[in-house]
Amino acid sequence: MWNQFKTLLLLATITGLLVVVGGVIGGRGGMILGLGLGAMMNLVSWWKSDSLVMAMTGAREVPEGSMPELHAMVGELAMRAGIPKPKLLYVDDATPNAFATGRSPQRAAVAVTRGLVQQLDERQLRGVMAHEFAHIIQRDTLISAIAATVAGAITLLANMAQWAALFGGGRDGERHPLALVATALLAPIAAMLVQMAISRTREYRADRVGAELCRDPLALASALEVIDQTARRHAQRGMVQANPSTSHLMIHGLNFGGLGRLFATHPPIPARVERLRQMASRQAF
Repeated sequence: MWNQFKTLLLLATITGLLVVVGGVIGGRGGMILGLGLGAMMNLVSWWKSDSLVMAMTGAREVPEGSMPELHAMVGELAMRAGIPKPKLLYVDDATPNAFATGRSPQRAAVAVTRGLVQQLDERQLRGVMAHEFAHIIQRDTLISAIAATVAGAITLLANMAQWAALFGGGRDGERHPLALVATALLAPIAAMLVQMAISRTREYRADRVGAELCRDPLALASALEVIDQTARRHAQRGMVQANPSTSHLMIHGLNFGGLGRLFATHPPIPARVERLRQMASRQAF
């Protein structure tokens, strides 16, 4: 319940920030512009989110005749979750990762990378897929799309504020250039902080719901450790860990230490693993 309330509060915050930025640029008209821009971008994101993500990640749909074991696993989890079987997508990437997309459970898809299929055993893979199903059940894919598009709209308005400051203020010179410069610099950072906080909140809940769905919290915990170890090896070799534009969708995203954690898309893996182990010790599955 707390996570749900926290998510709603964060969504309200980022939407309010969009309105404030619009107001700084153009007063009441700017507020209306901000709301209109946010609504339009959210509509596009909601309607075309699966196509956009597939294009950004290079994912392709796996035919029913290919990867039969994985198709069977997806079908079984869909039956347990009480939703239609999502499309199965495949990304030719050596990094082990997975994500869910789609505007609703009826239009959902789950994706796996080549690295995930190669490096995880069946039990671990089931735990990861259950985590992605949790995102679908809770409509996290929609929430993430809304947060990302509103943050994008704020950044766009901040760029407009920067240009307005260069040309001597906002509409009719009513806006002070310093206010516009401050908005241009701080608004995108604030939007990113809220967007990342929403992502981290949803990940903890997806871990719990996914563990309940597959009835094996330790399977997901083990999978997360393998994925994290591989990501660390790739980082040491100078390989790209995650695409910043899609990292919030993945089961393993951008992670930083210290104050950088505020910009992380996911909670620290050790914290997630510890919660799953505590869950396993408290309940019988």
